[in-house]
Amino acid sequence: MKTTLQKITSFILSVILICFILPVRADASYEIPGTCQVQADTNAAYTVKTLDYSYDHNTYFSMRDIAVVLNGTEKSFSLEITKNAVSLNKGGAYMPVGGENSAWEHSENPDISLRRNEFKVDGQEVRYYTLIMTLPSGHYDCFIMASDLAMILDADITAPSAGALQIHTQTPFSISPADLEQEGYFYGVNSVLVGDATTGEFYYRYQSDTPYPIASTSKLMTCLLTMDAISAGQLSLEEMVTISEAAQVLSASDDGVVPLTAGEQITVQELLLGALLPSSNECALCLAEAIAGSEEAFVQMMNQKALEIGLSQATFFNCNGLPSYTQEPIPSKRQNRMSAEDMFRLVSYLLRVYPQVTDMTSLESATLQSLDLEVRNTNPLLHNLSEVTGLKTGTTNRSGACLVTSLSADDGNMGHNLVVVVLGTEDSIERGRVSELLAKYALQAFHAGIEETETGEVPQNLPTHAEAAVDRILRTARR
Repeated sequence: MKTTLQKITSFILSVILICFILPVRADASYEIPGTCQVQADTNAAYTVKTLDYSYDHNTYFSMRDIAVVLNGTEKSFSLEITKNAVSLNKGGAYMPVGGENSAWEHSENPDISLRRNEFKVDGQEVRYYTLIMTLPSGHYDCFIMASDLAMILDADITAPSAGALQIHTQTPFSISPADLEQEGYFYGVNSVLVGDATTGEFYYRYQSDTPYPIASTSKLMTCLLTMDAISAGQLSLEEMVTISEAAQVLSASDDGVVPLTAGEQITVQELLLGALLPSSNECALCLAEAIAGSEEAFVQMMNQKALEIGLSQATFFNCNGLPSYTQEPIPSKRQNRMSAEDMFRLVSYLLRVYPQVTDMTSLESATLQSLDLEVRNTNPLLHNLSEVTGLKTGTTNRSGACLVTSLSADDGNMGHNLVVVVLGTEDSIERGRVSELLAKYALQAFHAGIEETETGEVPQNLPTHAEAAVDRILRTARR
């Protein structure tokens, strides 16, 4: 059996950083057509059409072309594509519609928008961003990132040479964040952290000790203080909260999410669902006012709680993560800040003390009965990975797109909460992709650790530095 370090040898980074395998071209104004040679195992190579979206080498691949490549292999799939929907069924045989595996008929930029089209895999909804375009035959084709398709099919994809891609159908998808970091994949991200909240073990960290704006992931602290208030008997989930004028004003602003009217009432549970699922800023404000009387007093509680649980680099200015302005003649614009390590500590504490929070954060949608309103969870990974149990998205111009993900795992003796913290990606598309890659890695690292412990295998390349050696002993003991 392979150790963790030996197991993570498949360089999916060559797919994610696919720019190195395609010819250099001018900067894209919209989408630049191109081609790539794709081979499944040792079979013949096929021509696959590509589109570079907005940026040169930001490459998406034709699903119809790849479906032909994989026909007859263990990773074959059937495909149905309409104007704004994709249905992929793993194990099915693909029926060509004409035009597959040929070069583009013209070189003009097609100018297609990248969207989160309706996407189903084996009948289950998933969340991936794709480009759908009309073919000369009148049928539709869908273009997808190679890394996304590799995760969907659980297949390893590598780039053996320039202009070539190889799909290893008998090798499962795996990833090495350290290799991605070395190739610069995380340069567009503020920080990331992957770890086991149950044991405290870190699997991977990148700039994780530097505080950054955290946007609406701040609501995890608001949730924690609400759960504290419920535990202390100050509130109950069924208790009705009267909506304030301030909450109505926020609801009616550009930052409003859930329509609230001053004087009406809503339950604490509905406010929690509103804050955690669609990321309602006004629901968070209602909770703050119900607990502390005012948002200002609640913010003091947030900062005090941060100190109590050991968050050394956390600073809160409000309950929801929106930009906060001072009242000076020239106001300062401030945002809640925290390092990825502090966020990991916050989430670890929340999941340990109030594990029932995932009963809410794992919901794809919920109905707020008091408002007769259905709200949807903004976390895309709930649709893509069955192990995902939450937790929270967040976005502002300064923070970028953030996502804190929790996953359930079991070592045969007890359940574990794995956590992925991603702060400061360029947009929600990258936020989802980076988070899912690292979520896959979290599960991979967790199960590899179990495998190493059960087999009793002695890893190669043992650390010689004293601190690293002690760290390995502690991690082994925790397992």
